[in-house]
Amino acid sequence: MHTDFGYFEEEALGKPYDIKLMKRLYPFTRPYRRLLFASILLVMFITLLDLSIPYVTKIAIDRYIVPVGIASSAFPDRKEEKRYYHVPLRDPEALAIVRKYTRLFQIDQSVARISFEDLSRLDKEDVARLRQKDAYGVARLTVVFLMLIVANFGFNFLQVMIMEYTAQRIMHDLRARLFRHMQSLSVSFFNRNPVGRLVTRVTNDVQNMHELFTSVVSFVFKDLFLLIGIAAVLVGIDWKLAAVSFSVLPVVIYASFVFSGRARKIFRVLRMKVAEINTKLSETISGMKVIQLFNREADNLRSFEKLNHENYLAEIRQIRLFGVFMPFIEFMGVVTVAVVLYYGGGGVIARHVSLGALVAFISYMRMFFRPIRDIAEKYNILQNAMASAERIFLILDNKDRLPQRTGGGRSMLLSLDRIRHVALDRVSFAYVPDEPVLKEVSFRLHFGQTLGIVGPTGSGKTTLIYLITRFYDPTSGRVLINGRDIRNLPPADFRARMALVMQEPFLFSATVRENIFWGNRRFSESRIDRILTASNCKTFIEKLPQGLDTVLSEGTGAISSGERQLISIARAMARDPDLIILDEATSYIDSQTEQKVQDALFNLLRSRTAIVVAHRLSTIRHADRIMVLNRGRIIEEGTHSQLMEKQGFYFRLHRLQS
Repeated sequence: MHTDFGYFEEEALGKPYDIKLMKRLYPFTRPYRRLLFASILLVMFITLLDLSIPYVTKIAIDRYIVPVGIASSAFPDRKEEKRYYHVPLRDPEALAIVRKYTRLFQIDQSVARISFEDLSRLDKEDVARLRQKDAYGVARLTVVFLMLIVANFGFNFLQVMIMEYTAQRIMHDLRARLFRHMQSLSVSFFNRNPVGRLVTRVTNDVQNMHELFTSVVSFVFKDLFLLIGIAAVLVGIDWKLAAVSFSVLPVVIYASFVFSGRARKIFRVLRMKVAEINTKLSETISGMKVIQLFNREADNLRSFEKLNHENYLAEIRQIRLFGVFMPFIEFMGVVTVAVVLYYGGGGVIARHVSLGALVAFISYMRMFFRPIRDIAEKYNILQNAMASAERIFLILDNKDRLPQRTGGGRSMLLSLDRIRHVALDRVSFAYVPDEPVLKEVSFRLHFGQTLGIVGPTGSGKTTLIYLITRFYDPTSGRVLINGRDIRNLPPADFRARMALVMQEPFLFSATVRENIFWGNRRFSESRIDRILTASNCKTFIEKLPQGLDTVLSEGTGAISSGERQLISIARAMARDPDLIILDEATSYIDSQTEQKVQDALFNLLRSRTAIVVAHRLSTIRHADRIMVLNRGRIIEEGTHSQLMEKQGFYFRLHRLQS
């Protein structure tokens, strides 16, 4: 069979924009938009709580710890060089302390004031009594502070739980959609794309969507709200100091753009290398017998090490990029705090800025660079997710399906009792243009007849079966069931009336019962027993540890090739098909087992239409008609005795096998 190994993972993807990919991901989030909205609402509350915490500190400092002095009307022209603490004289205890230290206080009607420097000259007990209300104020703000912290924790916990649940549901839907879409693609798609890479799409790439929805979607809102909120609060506190603080932002923004452009390229390479490693590992495990038999372990290891080293280099480029960018952001944050400390400290000395405002400014600026750093980290996650989303949508956009025609085909097929005859009308087919595998093949097979197909390797026998089952459509000509072109019939309907026993039967990692009856629970025990007896499976199945409920592991190493073939014949019997197709079903079994398989096949073919592709001519000796293919054409046709009398190609094949 010719295949095209131009895997879509190796194609140059161009430069799709993140916005477009996010728009394509939006339909998967639509069923959960209320949860997403609730999460964003919680993020807004969390942001307000984060913004309020430093401001509470500012209030505590400016109002209670180091309150700002108020110029007294008794000294309107005096330039105040000191900070004063004001004491209302209505309080008897305060009045007694003022009279005790008359020299240190300046009295103006009902208010006395003392400089903060002179407060240290009072007894500690007197200072504590004077500042008792300040202590109560600090205590109240401490309670408020703790309440804000607890509320922040509660909202964060609730927000994380909502986003984790939403992300898991979205991944569940995305993985199911991808799996469902892959099952609808034609066989040619899977011939072109190896298993390892497709597995990567459904597992690793979908998993990368998890952090996109849990971390990026909500926390980007949080970081943006926090940046805007911090900027607004800083401008409200002191717009001049805020303008000085923001002077470093152009450098940070420029560095972020440079980082984002380089990060995207690296993540694309990483996704490709992970897919290639998975593919190599899958091929190695599947072909381990061949590798060891031909002593190719060293060559295979070198090939894997090459892929592994390329992945390592891509990871190092990623680490190097983040190793420069993240410390640079930290450095710019420290520089900004230093600028605030210099200009703000001068403002406090010159009494243009309060001490609480300076402390709040430093806290807010440290907070300001945290969301910038977080956005960079989220961009890391976003780029990783976007690189995966590109690959996922490459599959979802793939329309490699056999065309489905309309026009009442389904109702017509459902009205049929059975497949009464199968025909090929001048069918030609090529996997690759200008390299035909079948050329002008025609035949007609009636109900109850058995058609044997023989020919050398590469003559098109298996391809002919693929056309009848409509895994492919012919390049020209028609495949007919009951006189109707199968392209006008839903494949699921006519395939339900067929059974295919392949050269290498595939058994799933499930119980023997599930492999034979395929989840069909309507069979009675007596019918199951008849199927197992007719297929010659009953004897060896009874010897299995759990009988029909024995789990077959991947590769079915616990049973022989002949037993696997008998199970596949039992599966075909359980389907009760109108048309049986056998693709060299006895090629890989020994002579002793072949007799059991032949008996089972005889029971299977009884009163059914059959197409038997045979390597061993003894398998089709009693067929109603034998068709000999060579180089894609029918060169001989007839019964066994007729073909032997001609002494042509079939005769020579028979002599060689005898």
